[in-house]
Amino acid sequence: MKKLQFILFSFALANLVWAQKPTANTLTPEEQKQGWQLLWDGKTTNGFRGVYKEKFPEAGWAIKNGELMKVKSAGGESVAGGDIITINEYDNFELKLEFQITPGANSGIKYFVTERMPKPEGSAIGLEFQILDDELHPDAKLGKNGNRKLGGLYDLIPAPKTKKVNAPGTWNEARIVSKENHVEHWLNGEKLIEYERGSDAFKALVAESKYNKWENFGEASKGHILLQDHGDEVKFRNIKLKVLK
Repeated sequence: MKKLQFILFSFALANLVWAQKPTANTLTPEEQKQGWQLLWDGKTTNGFRGVYKEKFPEAGWAIKNGELMKVKSAGGESVAGGDIITINEYDNFELKLEFQITPGANSGIKYFVTERMPKPEGSAIGLEFQILDDELHPDAKLGKNGNRKLGGLYDLIPAPKTKKVNAPGTWNEARIVSKENHVEHWLNGEKLIEYERGSDAFKALVAESKYNKWENFGEASKGHILLQDHGDEVKFRNIKLKVLK
């Protein structure tokens, strides 16, 4: 009898936890009060388009089970589908989303993206929250002092080695906060880096990076948010943004 009662109690507790778990790609009442908005509804391509394009890519991306997936493709960066960007541009904002990589994958979340001409080869240009399998992808060994690893400002500022990372095949939460040129990167509830766009220190980092050929790199007054096509399978969900006043 006690064993049956324990089983029934465990079942009821599991149902309670499940019932309290927020549905993916929706806003909680608290988030609605705080001014959060969904950038992606979990079902359609609304809110995004291909970079340098008028519509969402016809290939290279898929939507399944409430997940926006970059399909793995041969040939590398931006060759099948290409990057996707938000329809709108943002300046002061807080962005949060969940991402899940496959072993050895490379991707990124770019912000203050402007469609500069001439069109660059590969991915569009912008400040980047790096998404990477640090253990298996060779890009982790490039750059300086780990500044091409997960969570860092790509090719500019490395994330701490002590960062908390969930393994490939599980979900991580990225958060980017930008207010009055002060920017922060967060991963799984922990702040990784912060910097000032346009500061002397920032400009010095850019001058020593791969972006030194782009005038005023990272200093646009506003820009799109971009999810990168680097040829690897990566999933996104719960893409939410709050405009900061």
